[in-house]
Amino acid sequence: MTEDAFLGGQLVLRQPKSGHRAGHDAMLLAAATPARSGDRVVDFGAGVGAAGLALARRMPGVDLVLVEIDPALAELARANANANAIAADVKVLDVEATAETFAANGLAPDSVDVVLTNPPFNDAGRHRASPDKVREIAHVATATTLQGWVHAARRILKSNGKLVLIWRADGIAEVLQALDRGFGSVEILPVHADVTAPAIRILVRATKGGRAPTRMHAGLLLNDESGLPKKEVQEMLAGKGRLPLAVP
Repeated sequence: MTEDAFLGGQLVLRQPKSGHRAGHDAMLLAAATPARSGDRVVDFGAGVGAAGLALARRMPGVDLVLVEIDPALAELARANANANAIAADVKVLDVEATAETFAANGLAPDSVDVVLTNPPFNDAGRHRASPDKVREIAHVATATTLQGWVHAARRILKSNGKLVLIWRADGIAEVLQALDRGFGSVEILPVHADVTAPAIRILVRATKGGRAPTRMHAGLLLNDESGLPKKEVQEMLAGKGRLPLAVP
């Protein structure tokens, strides 16, 4: 295990030295999520709780639920929530479980304001399988992963509820296809390592039942021309700012 500081030291997480480790993706996701105090927020595939707990630190007063399929990671998420004095309800649950299973775990249809998620997104056809099954589940998408996770989010979200996810930039067509049923008002924020590089990630926000046209934001550049982290990105990762998708 390691103990790692996020949000400029406002959040400290214990996580395994190997396997899926929380990093920039989780912090970007939290900074892109438009939650308000009092909202019921669910983090799908929460791992050790990084994205959901970072959001709760940014926005005190959210009613946070962390959903994680692996019992060991779920226990770490629970311990991390307690250690950081953040209230969180941790569920050991497969995101692709049935509606009945979700309801039995307190996640009934049309009951949630916001879902955020960093799903497994590596293409199984191009990604070398890991002998560590926990790591493989966390990283590698099946043919139905994205569709299944978006469907689960659509089911539990209230009308006009928000789904925020992070995905591979080269998988944008998959994301738009998955959101085509039941979601609209899609906003996309490309994430680039620097000004010369193609986008490596996309942050996507969609509204259940939304009708506004799709909107593409100017790309987020993580590093400047000299390769150093941009000041505004450092401040955002320290919890001092938020991304455009987080603006209601």
